[in-house]
Amino acid sequence: MSIRKELPELVNAEVISQETADRISSYYNKKSEQSGNRLFLVFGILGALLVGLGIILIMAHNWDELSRPVKTGVAFLPLITGQLLCGYVFLKKPESIPWRESSSLFLFLSVGASIALMGQIYNIPGSLGPFLLTWMVLCLPLIYVMKSSITSLFYIAGITWYATETGFWSSPSEQATLYWILLAGALPYYVMLAKNHPQSNFTGFHHWVVPFSVIISLGTLAGSATELMLISYVSLFGFFYLLGNSSYFKGQKLKRNGYKVTGALGTVGMLVALSFSGFWDHLNQTNLVFNELIAAPELFSALINTSLAGWLFTAQQKGRPLSEIKPLSTVFILFIALFLYGLILPGAVVFINLMVVVIGILMVLDGAKQNRLGLLNFGMVVLSALIICRFFDIQFSFVVRGFLFVLAGAGFIAVNYWMLKKRGVYES
Repeated sequence: MSIRKELPELVNAEVISQETADRISSYYNKKSEQSGNRLFLVFGILGALLVGLGIILIMAHNWDELSRPVKTGVAFLPLITGQLLCGYVFLKKPESIPWRESSSLFLFLSVGASIALMGQIYNIPGSLGPFLLTWMVLCLPLIYVMKSSITSLFYIAGITWYATETGFWSSPSEQATLYWILLAGALPYYVMLAKNHPQSNFTGFHHWVVPFSVIISLGTLAGSATELMLISYVSLFGFFYLLGNSSYFKGQKLKRNGYKVTGALGTVGMLVALSFSGFWDHLNQTNLVFNELIAAPELFSALINTSLAGWLFTAQQKGRPLSEIKPLSTVFILFIALFLYGLILPGAVVFINLMVVVIGILMVLDGAKQNRLGLLNFGMVVLSALIICRFFDIQFSFVVRGFLFVLAGAGFIAVNYWMLKKRGVYES
């Protein structure tokens, strides 16, 4: 039964005042309106996608039967329609989020379709990378003119596609330097969105799309000094983890904090992957020439990411006791020292295994101290992952391996039972 239907009866029974009833009714009306707008927004975006795909399919079915002038007109038709629609929304419905997002997305897709069709009609040579670059450059102003968050998300996905196409899949591959300029072009809108609408779903999506885009595209910088990319990635993950623990994300759900999740998983994943001896044996035999490194993009990447992580770590720990330092916060600093040690001396693999063990134990203890079952289990997963890696790396007998797995499983059960029992005591 709806509470709004009960309000008159509650007022007549003098349970609540008329003013309170009006405020309750206004609250639920506003909530219902927001729900309706959100549903309209979803269906508007979905509708724009379906209309765009439908037009492409219709044109593809009859394409060979059309003359070149007709093909040219058809190629420009979606683009003109999208511009007229965006112009109407900009002038008549500037405050309507569903109209803004759906019309902007339609125009965004129309730009790409028109470029591709014109290239096909007039046999203009070109590869996928320049096509994506032209498309994204033309659509960047659309984000700010229409204040469109869905266009921003598609734009970031598009420049990531451009970076991977240029840096990984094309032959010969090139460093996708322009990606970072294109990303910088969209960051002011992202910052504005995060500042003005911190609880928006679009903001939450950006918190995931942006870090994933940077993580994927960073690998395109790898060249002759690929070893330094490890420092760059570990520092990047450290920066993301610290950013995810900043005051801005405090109190927000973990599903909206892509920086903390990618930072934590990336840091642990890198350490576990490097717990094998193969990389460190290779690093100890590597001769890095200073004159070659000084101009290497990998070095600049490592310096920038390390500086960002170091700046954020210093800002967050200023005035705080050392006991409040989180286990994963200092990994990027320790890894740099371990990397330099591994260049000169053997045995670095032992220290990185010890680092993973210490991090796992500290996370378990931190989870127990804060009464957080998720953090405690994550620490147990870190320790278990290391045990599994050593299962394949070290020639133990099957009895010893089985015993280690039994210990790991028993540890999971015991720690979770203890934590749940502890929570039961507190709740009683």
